[in-house]
Amino acid sequence: MQLESKISKTIYVGCLTIFLTALGSWAVLAHQDSTASLSAQSQANMTDARFAKAAAQGGLAEIQLGRLAGDKGSNEMIKAFGERMVVQHGAAADQLQAAAQKENITLPTAMNSKDQQTYDRLAKLSGSAFDRAYAQDMVEDHEKDLAAFQHEASNGKNESIKAFAAQTVPMIQEHLNQAREIQKAVAQTASKRRNAAHPAGK
Repeated sequence: MQLESKISKTIYVGCLTIFLTALGSWAVLAHQDSTASLSAQSQANMTDARFAKAAAQGGLAEIQLGRLAGDKGSNEMIKAFGERMVVQHGAAADQLQAAAQKENITLPTAMNSKDQQTYDRLAKLSGSAFDRAYAQDMVEDHEKDLAAFQHEASNGKNESIKAFAAQTVPMIQEHLNQAREIQKAVAQTASKRRNAAHPAGK
């Protein structure tokens, strides 16, 4: 009986040791999984915050350049498009600000250095030269913006920022289509002016 008792005790202690070891390992793994999950969530939030800040700066640039187009554009389509940028990107900026405040994201209040350089370059132009440069810049900007907003709308983790991106995609697509049409129209106008100034054979 004593032998059986010793064997039973040994088996019990062995089983208890295995159980506690397994429990400890599970706790460590669970903590690692939890930490990894938090880290992934933190990275996702940082990505959403980066998008929001870039979108805010891009919107500011569209508004400032739109005002410039209203002042310096020689083509009525350019002037009208500039005014549209001021109004519609202004409204989008208000929506983004509301979403960012909900998520405790602080947005920049000035253009980035690249957009400032673009503004300074365009500010030195006038007439048809300004029209062509502005139209080209609007096509390039909205192509990049469309890709960024579509990516956030599909892959964003922060619901408020993701929803803002999704609802803004149609506006950016519309602006891109209009900018492409204006770019063609401005190029044709410039070509007609050159032909009128230098008729063939003269």
